[in-house]
Amino acid sequence: MLPALSVVIPTHRRPAILSACLEHLERQSVADRIEAIVVSDGHDPATIDAVTKRTWKIPVTFREIPKAQQGAARNAGVKEAKGGIILFLGDDMLLVPGACKAHLAAHSGHAKIAALGKIEWDPTVGITPVMRWLDSTGWQFGFDKLARYAGQRVPEHLQHAFTYASNLSLPTDVARALPFPEGITEYGWEDVVFGMELKKKGVGLLYQPSAKALHRHRIELEDSLKRMRAIGTTAAIFAARDPAFDRIPRSWKLWAYRGLSLLPTMRGRHAKALLEGIREA
Repeated sequence: MLPALSVVIPTHRRPAILSACLEHLERQSVADRIEAIVVSDGHDPATIDAVTKRTWKIPVTFREIPKAQQGAARNAGVKEAKGGIILFLGDDMLLVPGACKAHLAAHSGHAKIAALGKIEWDPTVGITPVMRWLDSTGWQFGFDKLARYAGQRVPEHLQHAFTYASNLSLPTDVARALPFPEGITEYGWEDVVFGMELKKKGVGLLYQPSAKALHRHRIELEDSLKRMRAIGTTAAIFAARDPAFDRIPRSWKLWAYRGLSLLPTMRGRHAKALLEGIREA
């Protein structure tokens, strides 16, 4: 029998956390209805061993592509999918036992939607001050801003900004018709661009908080500033490609960021890093 849900997991040289991700898929309440497709973004013998030299309780397919970033890895995984619904999942996302069931339920009750599951920090890694700050500002994930839309469609004009591909499901035919952008070597924003394409095609975004994942990734301040520089560079690249891309500060907002960047605060240091990344594009 074909699976109902194909879980596509792009990964890059993180075999230990990838194994934990797959173990949590094995514990799903609908484990008998899912398959996992792991796509290694670049060659890594440790990742190959972690996936292929172990017997899993669910079907697990492993593929490897030349280093090309997450978008290309997701696209490669979609080509292997046998289920009618795709779940894009980060390799450091640990799903609660009912998460896959909640994703499937979202699609059984709504036509032509993408379903976004909630993401929270995994407390076992130790929550740092910058992780709390990222949560409060939405610079990592803005789930506080989505709370009012729990179990509902996110307003169309907002949905692209919240199309987080670390815990996102959609019909397989839609995923095949609308691939992620490729050819970008820097990190960041490909999920927002993907969300823009979904919106253009009339695919709504439903927020399903019961499809929860714990994000097992400890972030220190320097890690976060490095990420901000990277997403600044990628934002400039995407903005040059498509004027509708709205994740880059312009006009008065740009002047506000320049002012903030002069401050030695958490927000100021992140604004400075973002502007540095934009200038380096």
